[in-house]
Amino acid sequence: MVPELPPLPALTRAEGELIDAYLEVVDLLGKINPSRGTHTYGALRAAQALVGRAEALREALTLMHMRGESEVHADTLARALRVLDGERRTDRVTVPRARAS
Repeated sequence: MVPELPPLPALTRAEGELIDAYLEVVDLLGKINPSRGTHTYGALRAAQALVGRAEALREALTLMHMRGESEVHADTLARALRVLDGERRTDRVTVPRARAS
């Protein structure tokens, strides 16, 4: 039986779009990461898609700003990222630890 995930915290629509776009950018950066990749074609495709996802991220932040959402509620957004597996997803962006020889 799969454990039930905690519910997402209450987010504005723009905050939800920010989280979604951010995680999509992170996923693409993970595919581009030369310390974790194995093929240039997959990295190339991810780099091409990154432009559009970065624009979506910018648009989400612009929408938040235009609606008067001038503060980022980091604790709430961090909870949302954890529920959406953000820790594992962002780990792919980092450089792996060196193996002991």
